[in-house]
Amino acid sequence: MKARILLVEDHADIANLIGINLGMMDYEVDAYGDGKQASRRLHQEYDMAIFDIMLPGGIDGLSLCRQLRRINEDIPILMLTAKSGEQDLVVGLESGADDYLAKPFSVLELQARVKALLRRYHRHHQQAEEGPKPICLEDLEIDPTTRLVHVAKQLINLTATEFELLWHMASQPGRVFSREQLLNQVWGHRHDGYAHTVNSTVNRLRSKLELDPARPRWIHTVWGVGYKFAGGQLADSH
Repeated sequence: MKARILLVEDHADIANLIGINLGMMDYEVDAYGDGKQASRRLHQEYDMAIFDIMLPGGIDGLSLCRQLRRINEDIPILMLTAKSGEQDLVVGLESGADDYLAKPFSVLELQARVKALLRRYHRHHQQAEEGPKPICLEDLEIDPTTRLVHVAKQLINLTATEFELLWHMASQPGRVFSREQLLNQVWGHRHDGYAHTVNSTVNRLRSKLELDPARPRWIHTVWGVGYKFAGGQLADSH
């Protein structure tokens, strides 16, 4: 069955370019030109969403991202942005996006990002069907079969990327990962200069898992290198 992708892009030439090239990869693309129109389609079944940040219709891409995350925590979301400022990119990621692509972008880069996100999404579901054992450590439980995470028996809602990053690091406690390694191993492709993607996802994880994100128990910063899963040891700082 073809993967269905929801595309929201107000520039017709860009939308057509994306639709044609993703169609060549045997993906089915439903394209909409404004946020208000697209917001009525968020309850439909899609395998992935691509949102431009700047949209007409009173609902921008960030708002669509937040709305979709309330409906579906698992679906991969790729943001397209003409803005290149660090704060703008971080806001996009903190709105629930899994990855972002700055305009102008190459078709090959777009295809690589979409392929990587969909591959990871489908791998998650395959792993859930195969039923690997959960990780239980102190009051943290990570169950890859149900894709549920509990802290002190409280359910923690994670996006697909947040879950994958947590599972990847928790499966190898104590190992130090560079941001580049995490981009390659978790996001599934290498894209230099996008360390913000890792940083923002770690920050979101901490805000959901930790009582005090400034002194995390689980994911520690290794200064000058990257991050490690610390297994419940309280950090002096983040």
